Amino acid sequence: MNSQSKMSFSSNIFLIAFIALFILVILIFIFSDNPFETLYFFFIGPFRNVFAFGNMINDSVPLIIGALGVIIAMKTGNLNLGGEGQVYLGAFVTTAASLAFSDMFSGYFFGVTGTAIAVMLGAICSGLLAAISGFCKAMWNTNELITTFLLSCAVIPIVNFLVTGHFLDTETSLISTRKISEIMRLPLIFKPSSLSTGIFIAFVFVILMHLFLIRTKLGFEFRMAGHNELFARYAGINTKLNTVIAMALSGCLYGFAGSISILGTYYAVIKEFSSGLGWNGLAVALIARFYPPAVIPAALFLAWLGIGARISMQNTGLSTEVASIVQAVILFFCTSVILQNIFSRKKS
Repeated sequence: MNSQSKMSFSSNIFLIAFIALFILVILIFIFSDNPFETLYFFFIGPFRNVFAFGNMINDSVPLIIGALGVIIAMKTGNLNLGGEGQVYLGAFVTTAASLAFSDMFSGYFFGVTGTAIAVMLGAICSGLLAAISGFCKAMWNTNELITTFLLSCAVIPIVNFLVTGHFLDTETSLISTRKISEIMRLPLIFKPSSLSTGIFIAFVFVILMHLFLIRTKLGFEFRMAGHNELFARYAGINTKLNTVIAMALSGCLYGFAGSISILGTYYAVIKEFSSGLGWNGLAVALIARFYPPAVIPAALFLAWLGIGARISMQNTGLSTEVASIVQAVILFFCTSVILQNIFSRKKS
């Protein structure tokens, strides 16, 4: 980003946030019996105590990593709409591997090693799922939006079948798998909230992604293909191979987001626990306008809306759908800005 585009980016983001919050206030006054109390719980509630504040930051962790998955695909001119299934699949594979390892082995060293292997397996499976769409796009020019979405829709019921079947924990009232061993869980850092060391992992991923895109040859090829694929081909770049690689990396990141959710928050796959997580990751990427460092404040903003809505519902009865409406408004304005930039670039 040059200085002019950064200024435009900042002004657009602040304007979108202001409009969204303005609409939020209007909705609260329309739907709440006690709007001023609701406003207090919505805006201040997430910061009132350690529990709420820590959970808000923790909710942003999978959003940050998932948004990076969207960005890496978008840099090559592709869009991964299969985040829902990829997050769910990565979470399940990581959980199944963790349960298998804990049954076979013990000890702190293997706990760390086994956790790393389980996370890698989850990320690889999700990456392969996304790579199928990348391969189809490269070989037959199929629309990756359709293939990623359809594959996601196919994977979710398969995982549900496994969760409610062989892996079902009959000793709990939840429809979930057994919980992973404590030795394989991420340490909590902000008790009594669910915030774990996963937040530091997410920050590291943001830094690595930013450096990869601006400092490496492959990152440069990705960006060139995203700006002008035809020119990239004339420059000797294998855009088809890069499409497969970018989609695979995108799926890996989504799978990693699911793995972190299991290791740091849920410790088991609850049936469809990740519903909405893939789409929210896309929303964060849109708010950040596919700029990795901006993913962190964008994810925190979206997490704040979600936590604020839940706290308002608990204390005043306000429907959590209000937050969904605000998110829809944000997506509308973000996509409008992005489409405007795309059309203006095509005209120039």
